[in-house]
Amino acid sequence: MSIQVDQVLKVYGEQVAVDRISFSIDKGEIVGFLGPNGAGKSTTMKMLTGFLQADAGRIEICGIPVTGEALATKRKIGYLPELNPLYPDMYVREYLQLRAGLNGIKNAGERIEAVISMTGLSSESHKEIAQLSKGYKQRVGLAAALLHDPEVLILDEPTTGLDPNQLAEIRELIRELGKTRTILFSTHIMQEVEAVCDRVIVINKGRIVADRLMQDIRNEPVSASVKVRFRENVQEHELNTINGVTAVLRGGEGEYTLETGSPDDLAKELMTFALQHNLNIVSLQTQTQSLEDVFRTLTGAGE
Repeated sequence: MSIQVDQVLKVYGEQVAVDRISFSIDKGEIVGFLGPNGAGKSTTMKMLTGFLQADAGRIEICGIPVTGEALATKRKIGYLPELNPLYPDMYVREYLQLRAGLNGIKNAGERIEAVISMTGLSSESHKEIAQLSKGYKQRVGLAAALLHDPEVLILDEPTTGLDPNQLAEIRELIRELGKTRTILFSTHIMQEVEAVCDRVIVINKGRIVADRLMQDIRNEPVSASVKVRFRENVQEHELNTINGVTAVLRGGEGEYTLETGSPDDLAKELMTFALQHNLNIVSLQTQTQSLEDVFRTLTGAGE
């Protein structure tokens, strides 16, 4: 396992920030770490990187325990914190040269050019960091995290401030990096997780409330529905007789939302129903559960 977390606890005074959580991540996995503000995401990431010490439990990075071996585990980790620490009066290459020196990187110049190219910083690398947009500052932080070619990447809100084009580029970079590394990253942008991640871990009030493959979430039957609009009005009790319908919600004139466990099958049943009852379907749309729906359900945001 690249990351192993076993019964980890962190307490601040009387507040339990992380409540004996456990999970593991293999090499080559890209895992989204989700949770509302104050759920324990950043605290967990800081414990993984050795910036905070757990009060109980065990954390291993690439088989090395963080407690007692913090320096060894940090060599395995590339970390981009939520508040990206940079020196605004330094030039991009100058800053990366400083970070390379601190990491004891051999052939630093060659490695710096590699990460500049990898993170799309070539056109901005001659500038002072203070002159960069927020998005390019994030890229500098990511480049610094990649300098020592770590096996594990831990990214806290890595896409903050990026425009749509930059988002697409960073998505592709994360996917490419994930082929040979373990990546754990947090974000509030659900589309990022859906586009990039193989798996999602959701934390709420310091506890893991879900650890699922993205494929399984997409196939969850909860909250699936079919929106249909007929040219004619239809009696709700008639729609309830259709195989697969669990509830009928009426909208505007001739509009209905049919809840179901299998929206694709229900769409076919609706076509048959319309033919049998001489009805005209104006529009038909299936809706499956999104990651945002799952997140709101698990964290109580829909209450």
